[in-house]
Amino acid sequence: MATLQCRVVSAREELYSGEISMLIATGTEGEIGVLPGHTPLITLLKPGAMRVQTPDGEEEVIYVSGGVLEVQPKMVTVLADTATRAHNLDESKIVAARQKAEQMLVNQSDTVQTNAALASLAESVAQLQTIRKYKNRA
Repeated sequence: MATLQCRVVSAREELYSGEISMLIATGTEGEIGVLPGHTPLITLLKPGAMRVQTPDGEEEVIYVSGGVLEVQPKMVTVLADTATRAHNLDESKIVAARQKAEQMLVNQSDTVQTNAALASLAESVAQLQTIRKYKNRA
């Protein structure tokens, strides 16, 4: 089976390093799947779930808040703004953050506050979608 090397790194830690058979992430133009032999590219990532499949068929789901995906002939590198393994996400905290963001939108007083609330809301929605994907795989 063909494989390629993969590194998933955030500003805080390295979340994955090793061989993979496939990676699926959400780029700015939509979902992208990377298999061995993929054309080299660099793309920005949107917040959401990223799935890494190992050669033995195991799959790890990682939430990335954004970042950059680089594909080279034998290496995939993900430089994430922040990243967390899906099983480490706390659903109750994310739901509370979503409610707080929704409340901020209701009580908005200026553009800066509105933008912060929208960003927080988008992140919490992406995290909740990641948890759902992880639970469906477990």
